Amino acid sequence: MQYVEANGARIPAIGLGTWELRGRACARLVEQALRLGYRHIDTAQMYENEREVGDGLRASGIDRDAVFVTTKVWTTHFAPNDLERSVKESLRQLRLAQVDLVLLHWPNPRIPLSETLGALANVRRLGMARHIGVSNFTVALIEEAVALCPEPLVCDQVEYHPYLDQAKVLEACRRHDMALVAYSPIAKGRIKTDDVLSRIGAAHGKTAAQVCLRWLVQQNVAAIPRTSRIERLSENIDIFDFTLGDAEMARISAMGSAGGRLTDFGFAPKWD
Repeated sequence: MQYVEANGARIPAIGLGTWELRGRACARLVEQALRLGYRHIDTAQMYENEREVGDGLRASGIDRDAVFVTTKVWTTHFAPNDLERSVKESLRQLRLAQVDLVLLHWPNPRIPLSETLGALANVRRLGMARHIGVSNFTVALIEEAVALCPEPLVCDQVEYHPYLDQAKVLEACRRHDMALVAYSPIAKGRIKTDDVLSRIGAAHGKTAAQVCLRWLVQQNVAAIPRTSRIERLSENIDIFDFTLGDAEMARISAMGSAGGRLTDFGFAPKWD
C-alpha cells in the first residue's frame, strides 16, 4: 500500500468509501475490504452506517492500529458544544476510543468558522481523533481555515476524477502540506466506458477504473472509491503494479473541466 503524508498524518492512498452502504451488507463489505488489504475506511454521521463500519472492522480481525478510519461531522453540529457531542456519538456508534481523522463534512457559513475549527481542534486535543481536516472546502475556505485553526489540518476531501478539474484545490492543499482525498474518484462509474481511459488501460492490462485510480495516486492524491460489489474491491486496490507515463497522465488531466462536477447541492459553496 502507498501512503499520502500530510501534516503528520499517513493516509493510505486507496480506501473504501461507504456512502449509501447500509446494514449487514455494509459490514460485510468493510470486512472483506480489510481482508483484501485495504487499510483506509471512510464513513460519516450522515451516512448512518458508522455502527456497521465498526462491525466490519472488528469482524475482519485486522488490528485496529493498522486501519485508518475517517468520519465526518454534519453541518448541523458545527456549534462548539454540538460538535464535540457529535464526535462522541460517532465513537459510540463505531465502538472506537479514537478515530484517525474527523472532517467537517461541508462548509456552514451560518456558524463562524473560527468557532467550529476551535471545537474541531479540541476534539484532537482530547484524543478523540488523531487528526482533523475539512471536506468540500474551496481554495478561499482552505486559506481561511488554515489561518484560523489552532491545530494542523491534514486534508480536504473533495470530488475529484478525470472529468473535474481540481488543479486549484490541489495546489492549495500542497501549499499547506494537506492531502487531497478524492471522493467519487471513478465519477460514479461513468469512467468505466471511457474510450481514452480504456485504451490506456489496454496498454497496461488494466481497466479504465484502475487507470483512473492510478492517475490520482500518481498525483499523491488519496482516493476512496465506493462499491457495493465485493468483486470490485480487488480491482480497485490492484493499481500498484504499473505506472502511467507522463504523456498518459497529461492526456487524462486534459479531460477535466470546471463543469465536470457530479455532486452539488444548494448549500454548497461557490466552487473554484
